[in-house]
Amino acid sequence: MLEPAYQADVVIVGAGVAGLSAAHRLTSQGVTVAVLEAAPCVGGRMSTEKVDGFRLDRIGQLLSTAYPELRLAPGLDGLVLRPFAPGVLLHGDGRHHRVDAPAGARSARGALHAVRALASAPRGMPGPRLVAASRRAASRRATFRVLPGQGTASRAARATAPLGGAVDQARLGAALTRYSTVPVERLLARPELPAGQALAARGLPARTIDGFLRPLLAALLCDPALTTSSRCADLALRAFAGGRLCVPEGGAEALPELLAQTLPTGTVHTGVRVTSVATTSVTTAEHGEIRCRAVLLATDARAAAELLPGLRVPDFHPVTVVHHTTEEPPRTGTALLLDADRGGPVAHTAVISEVDPSRAPSGRALISSTVLGTPPADLETAVRTHLARLYGIPTHHWETLAVHHTPEAVPAMPAPHDLRRPVRLLAGLYVCGDHRDTSTVQGALHSAHRAATAILKDLGASGCMHRADPTPTAQAA
Repeated sequence: MLEPAYQADVVIVGAGVAGLSAAHRLTSQGVTVAVLEAAPCVGGRMSTEKVDGFRLDRIGQLLSTAYPELRLAPGLDGLVLRPFAPGVLLHGDGRHHRVDAPAGARSARGALHAVRALASAPRGMPGPRLVAASRRAASRRATFRVLPGQGTASRAARATAPLGGAVDQARLGAALTRYSTVPVERLLARPELPAGQALAARGLPARTIDGFLRPLLAALLCDPALTTSSRCADLALRAFAGGRLCVPEGGAEALPELLAQTLPTGTVHTGVRVTSVATTSVTTAEHGEIRCRAVLLATDARAAAELLPGLRVPDFHPVTVVHHTTEEPPRTGTALLLDADRGGPVAHTAVISEVDPSRAPSGRALISSTVLGTPPADLETAVRTHLARLYGIPTHHWETLAVHHTPEAVPAMPAPHDLRRPVRLLAGLYVCGDHRDTSTVQGALHSAHRAATAILKDLGASGCMHRADPTPTAQAA
């Protein structure tokens, strides 16, 4: 338990992934840190409910193996990531369509060459050689396969829906590979528009945007309307093209719990509510004033603004996650299933126990489905009906384990959006979290990286700086 006179170099308010990651970076440089969390456990929105042997994420944000901070952040060496099948599985026009991951730079050159050849061809029907080239390029670059499913659509319709024909597929393949290889700085230098407008302005067909990119970005950014800044969308597409979508083994809480467990003993204090902050102290409801050299606010945006009136509170994307169980799982394996038709409330769904077996007891399947925006009044019925259509099997016998609705799940990032909002408010007072960067786990971790760097620079840290009475000189350094 904290003592009223406890001293630390830095007090971090909030034990989500941003605050815990910042604590790692500071303690690794010899700075003493106290992390204060009002809740009884760490993790913030990355929490997991345990019910009868099931592990049920409350929000279930998707991660990517291409997130740099998952490799760079100290304390995450022991993190186990469970990947989905490469690419995604699209449900459109009554069929399942597999969109595989990029295949490499050489195939991208082939796809790009085919697109340029088709673009320079005379108007009208492309010749057989150009059609064959575009199909070979699309096949090499990103594989689009029709899988067995429902419906009686014609062979031609099944071959193109929901991604368009060979030319459209080649263009998409080339675009995805460019995303995987272009430097981040070049992406951030592009003109900024709402994501939907930017994708259309780049020449991608409306069918490709609505049939693939919209449901994909809805899964990655929780924004099916595509109002998110095109720069944030570009970063999300870059991560998708360059890595594998994945989840932490054991549930979302595994990531913050690992960060907390690998900090020095006594660093994290739960059940401590901070009521006010200053540059050299915080005041708590339970332990009075705690003096320090610097304070880092690592709470969600609304809690940060309550402690520091004037901080901007963004709009949020509501997220509802519905968890079902059954004995016989749908036969989609480890795929992330997206709805290209937007024919119901479910944006994406997966047999998550196939991806991570630790999330369900033996002999049971766990299906986790995400609804974006305001859920319908008849949520349970609407979700079951939609899932029956997406998976192509009856769902009336599935047991509902939990419905988690989070009104302020993901900060919105409409254009224009500052991806690098200041983390240093003034010497001695700092703020981090996904609301200062991109509203992803990568954004939260990166904002913590920036905040810790700013604190270390201001403190001139080269080892433990702890003193009984912080001085005004140190505050202004």
